[in-house]
Amino acid sequence: MKRFDVVGFGALNVDKLFKVNKIAGAEEEGFIIDCEEVCGGSAANTIVGLARLGCKVGFIGKVANDREGKMLVEDFRREGVDTSGIIQVNDGRSGVVMGFVDEKGERALYVDPGVNDAIDFAEINKEYAFQTKFLHLTSFVGERSFQTQKKLVEALPKTVKVSLDPGELYARKGIAELEPMISKAFVLMPNQAELKLLTKMNDYEKGANLLLRKGAKVVAVKLGGKGCYVTDGNEKHLIEPFKVHVVDTTGAGDAFCAGFLYGLLHGKSLYECGKLGNFVASKCIMKIGARPGLPSLEDLKQNKLA
Repeated sequence: MKRFDVVGFGALNVDKLFKVNKIAGAEEEGFIIDCEEVCGGSAANTIVGLARLGCKVGFIGKVANDREGKMLVEDFRREGVDTSGIIQVNDGRSGVVMGFVDEKGERALYVDPGVNDAIDFAEINKEYAFQTKFLHLTSFVGERSFQTQKKLVEALPKTVKVSLDPGELYARKGIAELEPMISKAFVLMPNQAELKLLTKMNDYEKGANLLLRKGAKVVAVKLGGKGCYVTDGNEKHLIEPFKVHVVDTTGAGDAFCAGFLYGLLHGKSLYECGKLGNFVASKCIMKIGARPGLPSLEDLKQNKLA
């Protein structure tokens, strides 16, 4: 009997979000309209999304003994996420992201990783990591925690499926560097820009097929306003997005991953998984921040998606 449906493993950050009139370029000035402080981190957002959909979830990450670290752990507890896999240390500082979001919902992010980049393999509770159906991985800025992720993937029993959302940071590393993860991945969920960085291919269908040849069982490409493209090599689907008013795109990709993983956990078809991903993402982008708009299981039921 598995303890968790999904365990996340990625950076934990407090997002300090500033609503601005424009994203200023070099030598330009803009002004702040509003500001907000919320908990974030790509895998963390996905895990909160899954918790709201009624899944049993946990997390592997690292925080310092500071205000931000306490805030991150407490927010998880409020959301129903198990926090016993989080490493808490007295030295250093917890991760912070400064985010600037314009009136069209476009954004610019600056990451201060802190102790996120100092996770050693020896610190991780392996039994915790192995007691899950899916281990969902997202990127770290630093090499140390990335190498720890690779070691953990190598050590996983076959009963644990790997889900990977590479983000731009890992996509830039290229296929050769990520191959140990890609080859073990049940599902890989890059956006279109990340797929191009990773595969050096402009055509997302060809890029997805390359990742399948490298060992991924399923590839779901997030296409933003065009929805998503999902394939396992046997079937392929281009799935339209839900039409909503965009307030802030922060966390949209993380939200998609939550919906898609929910679908996989509940035996949905690839098409249904993609539709679920699009739905959860559409709810996310209707509010500022990565988590406030994340839907509940009741929302899925009302839209006949559960």
